[in-house]
Amino acid sequence: MDGKISQLVEMGASVAQAKAALADHKDVMTAAEHIFDGKYDHVVEDDDEIPAPVASGSKTTRKEESEDDDEDEEMQDDEDEDDGEVCYAEYDSDFGDGPATARKTTDIDPYAGIFFSKDRKEEVIEIEETPEYVLLEDGETRVPLMTQGEWMRGCPEGGEQGFLFSLYQNLSSDPCPCPYQCGQVCIREKKDFFTLYPDFKQYTSHVSKLVRHVCTGCSKPYCLACGESYSQTEKARPGIGADDPLFHCGNLQGLMIGMGLAIVQMQHDSQDASSKDLQTPSSPDEPEKKKRKLGTSLKSVVPGFLSGPSEDDEAAKKKSGIGYAGNVKEDMSGQLEALASQKARDASMAELLAAVREYLPSVRRAGGGRASDFLVHPTTLAHIRRRFNVLCSTLLRNDSLSDMSDRSALYSELFSWLETISNHEALASIMGMPIMVVASVKDVVIRKSANNAGSTKERTIIYEGSSGPRELLESIVIQAEAALKGLEGIIKAREAKRDPENMTEEQKRMTNLNKGKKPLSGFDEENDKLLKFCSGILNTAAAIDRSLTEIKGNAFMDRMYKSLPRLSAASQANTSTSLDLDDKAVLKSGASEAEARAVYEQWATKARFEYCDLEVKNAHGASSSPPNYKFSYNSDARMLVNSDMPKRSLAIARELAVLTTNLPVSWNSSVFLRVDESRVDIIKALITGPDGTPYENGCYLFDIFLGASYNHTPPLVKYLTTNNGTYRFNPNLYAEGKVCLSLLGTWEGPGWISGKSTLLQVLISIQSMILCEEPYLNEPGWASQAGTPASKAYSANVRRMVVNTAMLGNLKNPPEPFEDVIRTHFRLKAKAITEQLDRWLKMDDGNATSGANNGGLSTNGGSAGAAFQQDVAELKALLRDLANEGQ
Repeated sequence: MDGKISQLVEMGASVAQAKAALADHKDVMTAAEHIFDGKYDHVVEDDDEIPAPVASGSKTTRKEESEDDDEDEEMQDDEDEDDGEVCYAEYDSDFGDGPATARKTTDIDPYAGIFFSKDRKEEVIEIEETPEYVLLEDGETRVPLMTQGEWMRGCPEGGEQGFLFSLYQNLSSDPCPCPYQCGQVCIREKKDFFTLYPDFKQYTSHVSKLVRHVCTGCSKPYCLACGESYSQTEKARPGIGADDPLFHCGNLQGLMIGMGLAIVQMQHDSQDASSKDLQTPSSPDEPEKKKRKLGTSLKSVVPGFLSGPSEDDEAAKKKSGIGYAGNVKEDMSGQLEALASQKARDASMAELLAAVREYLPSVRRAGGGRASDFLVHPTTLAHIRRRFNVLCSTLLRNDSLSDMSDRSALYSELFSWLETISNHEALASIMGMPIMVVASVKDVVIRKSANNAGSTKERTIIYEGSSGPRELLESIVIQAEAALKGLEGIIKAREAKRDPENMTEEQKRMTNLNKGKKPLSGFDEENDKLLKFCSGILNTAAAIDRSLTEIKGNAFMDRMYKSLPRLSAASQANTSTSLDLDDKAVLKSGASEAEARAVYEQWATKARFEYCDLEVKNAHGASSSPPNYKFSYNSDARMLVNSDMPKRSLAIARELAVLTTNLPVSWNSSVFLRVDESRVDIIKALITGPDGTPYENGCYLFDIFLGASYNHTPPLVKYLTTNNGTYRFNPNLYAEGKVCLSLLGTWEGPGWISGKSTLLQVLISIQSMILCEEPYLNEPGWASQAGTPASKAYSANVRRMVVNTAMLGNLKNPPEPFEDVIRTHFRLKAKAITEQLDRWLKMDDGNATSGANNGGLSTNGGSAGAAFQQDVAELKALLRDLANEGQ
């Protein structure tokens, strides 16, 4: 009895009320319904103390919250090794008295004390039993029964384990007496409620037929899940009705969500296994000599790495040079079949999720909420946190908004789940909590049964906190906002067409040019589809934030926003306090390289993609019409002002969505982009030189224009770090700014694939294939001279140019709009770059710098290296000043 009383007390009942209700109703959830209907309000309070439920077979390590006035909150260990009792800190205690509310948060949220600590760990013993099988009604199909171990698997929370165990035992073996006291008892069997049907509709049909049980003694119907009559529930909640037997009680809610999500997981695992044959490996093994990490898989973005670099690939590279005379083409065979298969799997999964979602508690249910909608069964929380969150995490980790849009059937249903959960006060806080995932298996013990009929495995599982649903959603929100930014141009053009009187002369000119042309309705449909999908993402995030604000308060939301990977404009608008994302990256004095790396990569992740103003304005701050831009392709950009090109707009929107969260960021090499806030086709890029190359830690700038036919044709790219057109840094980077790359159509080899290739591929090709370890080999005529004196002299010459221009020149006169990026890059890496300069001084051959860099060996020596030494000394002095400035 104590265990059931404890459950009711956790729900908010007094001990006396719990005892009285359980005396009348044996089932916990039925007793709870009557308590919260007010039937036991007259019961006098009892001071008896009932211990909280203990998690059977689990050892937990809980970190609770504490707050300091001057420092951020840190989670502190709180472990009870004696009995494993799980304690949940009250939310209100974390923030003092807080705003007055009609009801304490802990009354509706047993997890209010668990916030955003990913350091949380749980150690749980999970049992894997030999499954039992039964035949379905057709007498032929053999399916497994849900074992107790599987029912509870993935649940690291002690309290939730108790609820799951109780419900499973109740519905699989406990007798169910007739509530009309006729003396008849129905024996419940495991196959009644825990048969894993291959189809969820089959399962619901099976349960709905048996759960409205007619007593063999008195011939009256009652619910086999809770043991209560249907008439009592109908009287308790007049007007709501109980015509669907599967919505009768909380036990059924927990059962339907648990079994439904188990079937979803089975289908997802099955689909995932079947799709592996259609997928390429996730990342290639890089050649042994390439030991730097560029942050993004080359295989997924660079032509020629489609199946990983083989020995033949390396030989071809040495023979032909980068992007020269290549014949590697993307194998498109089977792609359409794979896409069709993916679409069918997504549709099936979306349909299944929609069917299970009907049983989620929702006070906004069409026709009015049911009893279980208002009083959520504890196991429902457990099922969502352990089963749905795993699927949610898998889908939201997809880093391509374009792919999500193409799979909109599945993702739209996922967003419907998130909205439904966030709209319920008892479930909403799950959206802000870390998802507990398996980190490791500590121990496995196999135990044989007493009669040798079978065996069980006991696994000691270590669970760790990972990003929660709202945090994972944020990166998708950022992509959706970027995509909508890319569609702004065409949206404005459409609005102008609807209102000709407000059209500018340029817009009227473009309209006249387009007269008589066939409307691009297909492309408009694609734009509308992406627009609708992105709006759905933002609406879902807004709904979650709105619900969490109402339930948890502004202090909770401020704390959650700080945990997000980057605050979007929409998120900033919802916070109660202003959160500055541009806080200076601080490196403590004497910091280790590991600490410096962490600070650098955290800063670079926030700074890698931003919008800026690149318009040229006069002394009064006004722009010309059409505007001019601080941009190499200014003339091309001006020609496309207010253009209405749906296909191009769609391509740019998809491109921006990918770039916002996928630009490679690493201590060893990073890519930064700045996009004009009003013209998203105008882009500036900065790439930091990769580790272990003659370009290491230099800053290399490029102007990029997404032209009228993008992405049918590649972007226009110009190299800017040329010392005023005098330095040629690479055979593929000309002094006048030309970039030789087959992707850009400026060299032979695998070229741009219309509708498939991306700007990200171009950027990473430059980063990894042009800014390489031995640039001399990039010239086809010199490709066989690896390690020769000529190659070494070429690299030495590159290093001198890098120090003079890509380092010292950029630091003394930072180019717009990358001043902050350049200064922070050199400040955070001051120590590492100083050590690098010392190495380069020792490696230098003492020759003078040759801007032409045509591969010839200079005969100058001796004092010719003095200019390089002077540049190094000046750069070191600037690095010391920057390092002192940042401490």
